[in-house]
Amino acid sequence: MPHATGTLARRAGRHLRTSLFTQVLIALVLGVLVGRLWPEAGSSLQPLGDGFVRLIKAMIAPLVFCVVVAGITKAGDLKAFGRIGVKALIWFEVATSIALVVGLLAANVFTPGAGMHIDPASLDKGAVDAKTGGGQLPSAAQFVLESLPNSAVGAFAENSLLQVLVLACLVGAALLHLGQTKVPQILPLIEQAQDVVFTVVGFLMKLAPLAVLGATAHLVGEYGLGAMSTYGKLIAVCYGVALAFLVLLAGALKAVTGLSLWKFVRYTREELLLALGTGSSETVMPRMMQKLRAAGCRDDAVGLVLPTGYSFNLDGASIYLSIGTLFIAQAIGVDLSLGQQITVVLVLMLTSKGMAGVPGSAFLALSATASALGVIPASAVALLLGVDRIMDSMRVATNLLGNCVAVFAVSRWEGALDRVTAKKVLNGAEPAAAPADGPAAAPADGPAERDRLPQRGEPAPDTPREDAAEPGAAAVTTRDT
Repeated sequence: MPHATGTLARRAGRHLRTSLFTQVLIALVLGVLVGRLWPEAGSSLQPLGDGFVRLIKAMIAPLVFCVVVAGITKAGDLKAFGRIGVKALIWFEVATSIALVVGLLAANVFTPGAGMHIDPASLDKGAVDAKTGGGQLPSAAQFVLESLPNSAVGAFAENSLLQVLVLACLVGAALLHLGQTKVPQILPLIEQAQDVVFTVVGFLMKLAPLAVLGATAHLVGEYGLGAMSTYGKLIAVCYGVALAFLVLLAGALKAVTGLSLWKFVRYTREELLLALGTGSSETVMPRMMQKLRAAGCRDDAVGLVLPTGYSFNLDGASIYLSIGTLFIAQAIGVDLSLGQQITVVLVLMLTSKGMAGVPGSAFLALSATASALGVIPASAVALLLGVDRIMDSMRVATNLLGNCVAVFAVSRWEGALDRVTAKKVLNGAEPAAAPADGPAAAPADGPAERDRLPQRGEPAPDTPREDAAEPGAAAVTTRDT
């Protein structure tokens, strides 16, 4: 019996050392306990979470650049990359519109703000200004303009993903145009840099439990559990609608790709728990990119759809904004007509696209919606200050899963998804190559890579080539110049 107990203890210790999911789960529980029992100490642990987020964000821009450039050059077709972008935007617009409508329907049915009888004059408008830092959401023209880099270094320094994507597309197009004969060392260098970034991310992920402990302890210590009773109905409606929306996403994923969202959740449980614990989906973007590539999605699809979705496909935020708008109206006794609710959807369809990276963006979007309606005082937006942070978990999980489903769906739509590999990996099989090793693009549905017809300027598979790159270097399609 002592021997059996010792063996069990060793297995438990080994599992604790090797399982990030277990470590993060324990850190989450400890964070709740610390924040509940010692609120002041819990609030002081916020730098642990903030520091981790900063370190991960430092890796996102170079990673997105490397993945997108390598994806374009490996695919060998810039037009296909453009088609992926268009199809992704179509998916994003449909998904966020459905999220907004579902949120409005639920708010009308369950009326989370009814009976509160709040006097808007009693609310502090200055609290909203403090939350947003006096900022504002960009207009449509400004949003497009700010997506274009005016400095190659600035795009990386400011961690502007859309600007980095534009630069990556330009560099990838240039590599396709020049071909392997003129720039034989560039693509291998980019792929090696990508491997270095993935390795750094692997190092940083060892700090994830500390980050979750600090972020959770701060949340509970700073806000306590009192908001759960004050805003209990609103919280329940938002989380319930998010769950219903994920069920819809699961059905869409099954219909389009034949894959199971539940199996994907199990496959990415470590990343999802980390995102929930830190309240940020950006902390897991590098790992999600690795896992999506390992699960059969082609590099160019992952590199374009996932980062773009962080700006254009905020399903969880859309649900929260639509429910929040009606909650505020109900709480102050304003009955919105059908036309006004349609206005809410139209305004939020625009404002939700410019939210990423803007401090207090949810309150800016709500304020813009209130101004467009003309019947909700701007000060009433302060009603959601006490519950906004609690909604982070719902927004993060829904946004993240919505973007991952978009990657699978657009990949299948474009023929850039290896469904055989995807089903094997989601069923628990080990990927063909470890994600940290920077796996090559997965073959799309159809012929294997060895059976692929050569692209323009590319020699036939059995044709020797004097200027071929060294073994192991990825080929770049040559174009006549």
